[in-house]
Amino acid sequence: MSTSGDLTVEKTADDDAPATNLNRKQPFPRGFLDTIATGWADRPDQLPPTRPQAPYAAARRAAVSAAFPGRRLVIPAGSLAQRSNDTDYPFRAHSAFAHLTGWASDTVPDSVLVFEPTDDGHEVILYLRERADRTTAEFYADASIGEFWIGPRPSLDGVAADLQIATAHLDGFAHVDGELVVDRDAELTRFVSELRLCKDEYEIAQLRLAVEVTARGFDDIVADLPRIIATPRGERAVEGVFHLRARTDGNGEGYDTIAASGPHACYLHWTRNDGPVVPGDLILIDAGVEVDSLYTADITRTLPVSGAFTPIQRRVYEAVREAADAGFAAARPGVTFRSVHEAAMAVIAARVAEWGLLPVTAEEALDGDRGGQHRRYMVHGTSHHLGLDVHDCAQARRELYYDGILQPGMVFTIEPGLYFQIDDLTVPAEYRGIGVRIEDDVLMTADGPVNLSAGIPRTADEVEAWLARG
Repeated sequence: MSTSGDLTVEKTADDDAPATNLNRKQPFPRGFLDTIATGWADRPDQLPPTRPQAPYAAARRAAVSAAFPGRRLVIPAGSLAQRSNDTDYPFRAHSAFAHLTGWASDTVPDSVLVFEPTDDGHEVILYLRERADRTTAEFYADASIGEFWIGPRPSLDGVAADLQIATAHLDGFAHVDGELVVDRDAELTRFVSELRLCKDEYEIAQLRLAVEVTARGFDDIVADLPRIIATPRGERAVEGVFHLRARTDGNGEGYDTIAASGPHACYLHWTRNDGPVVPGDLILIDAGVEVDSLYTADITRTLPVSGAFTPIQRRVYEAVREAADAGFAAARPGVTFRSVHEAAMAVIAARVAEWGLLPVTAEEALDGDRGGQHRRYMVHGTSHHLGLDVHDCAQARRELYYDGILQPGMVFTIEPGLYFQIDDLTVPAEYRGIGVRIEDDVLMTADGPVNLSAGIPRTADEVEAWLARG
């Protein structure tokens, strides 16, 4: 933003505005300083209604309080992060803070949630920087927090009514010796991460919404494929089309979009997105919309750019889909989380062995100690938890995550793939440069798994029909 901070205040004997000597800025003249605080309409006094997630957040706070009796707990929202010079990255609140407050994309930076110990639990206070009175220099002179620059900020009373949390001005927050702070204390960080392993009704509804909007983003890409192909950096065009949907119907993307065409599809986290999208190649698109509540989808589809798979592309694609279906079939309440990965990898090993790509049998490749040869072509895991973070609950203990038991309310991905890099001499030439991943978002219920993204075409035939319609 080129105008950010173009004006400033030079401190004089009769005003208390902050001083600065940045050489590109101009001082405010006396007439401005004498009149800027006047002529404004009164602010509305009406308090906002309580947001739907407030009671769910209150239950989460109660769980945290019960787990840490007598301890002062601090959960910061985080601060703006500098991108370059006086330009910041878009602010996004810490996931634990969002989970425990219910505040979402409208969180005020630098806010802090504090659990103050009491005789019968905790008093919970949300400290934030309240909007400045228009008679203060902050209102017009501070480009990072002044309302003249960034727009209206909420009042303490408004936030208290909105979130159903006691509020206080940030100036009243002070660090205390012995307090536990998220991301500085391992026990607290682990607990708030594990608290998100099973989602409540509100979270599940938000994840369904994120998947729904993401599906529309994929439809947009398919509809715009001719223009994408004609664009020299077509991968960027894919990213841009999806970004439009993400910003129009949500808060943005939950992670950097992967738009990997041709050999780029073999690089698992290809986010440079600077290559062409060429008919005859496959394009792997891994993208997810983060909705305003900050919950995100995480979906991958691999599309034949020309509209139809070649025989070898279809062979690889359908093997990956078979692995995904095996992982889904293995997912049941009461089984270990790793069972999903094991089921998918059994298919991957069987298929690459069948194609003559392994120096051992599939059974030998699956040996836990001496095997793994098939992992050359799928080095990543098959599943991860999903929620406020694309890789949610990442600080949870292994015995509750990878070795944990699947339970109703868990939401996770199933995303096997096969990647034959362009210079991999262990595979025949016709396989090289083919990368395929299929990723779906799955909700575990008492009756079994539900594929939240099943409405996005998955089979090779469905994908070709989708592209034909587009």
